[in-house]
Amino acid sequence: MTLKLRSAAVSDRGLIRSANQDSVHAGPYLVTVADGMGGMAAGDLASAIAIAAVTPLDVPTPDDQLVEVLRGAVEVAGERIRAAVLEDPGREGMGTTLTALLISATGTGLALAHVGDSRAYLLRGGALEQMTRDDTFVQMLVDEGVITADEALNHPRRAVVTQALQGDPVVPAYTTSTPRAGDRWLLCSDGLSNVVREGTLAETLNGYPDQEECARRLVDLALRAGGPDNITVIIADIVE
Repeated sequence: MTLKLRSAAVSDRGLIRSANQDSVHAGPYLVTVADGMGGMAAGDLASAIAIAAVTPLDVPTPDDQLVEVLRGAVEVAGERIRAAVLEDPGREGMGTTLTALLISATGTGLALAHVGDSRAYLLRGGALEQMTRDDTFVQMLVDEGVITADEALNHPRRAVVTQALQGDPVVPAYTTSTPRAGDRWLLCSDGLSNVVREGTLAETLNGYPDQEECARRLVDLALRAGGPDNITVIIADIVE
């Protein structure tokens, strides 16, 4: 039995922002989302650079090389962003989040790369689990016990990111796991996760079997919640 990735992505500008600074790729081996920051044109550019650096990984890759190739691509993304800033000092401060999921050629291994506050969730057996840790000021406060997770949802500094791909040294998180048939992954920018509660995410992921229909429903929920930011959603199912 060979397991494969079947995915769909939907991205929306939202109701407040004048442009969409998110970039996304959803392919047969790789799904990835990047949320740009640092001014409209620069944010667009940073997220596009990051996605362009990782999309060559959307090819069959051995299990034991998944993390290695992801790490290399993330380093390339950082180098290209640094070069873009040096080329135009007006881009100083631009950057992007990056969350990428890569399945092996045989479908027996998965690797996840993460930096910033875009997120990856895994729905397995009907239960939803957040698989990434936000690189944010409020997450640091939660970790230190200063505030609760519920208080973090409405904290005035919840958008302050502690690390992102900006051309400076970063410490991305790399994790591996074993896929199972029936697993459903959700990758999203914070335009979804900041406004739609986890319980609603789980209910929607369980209730919409079709990947694209599910992604569109989640974007719609974010828009109904005010759509204050760009919204990007990837639904990726592990199938036989």
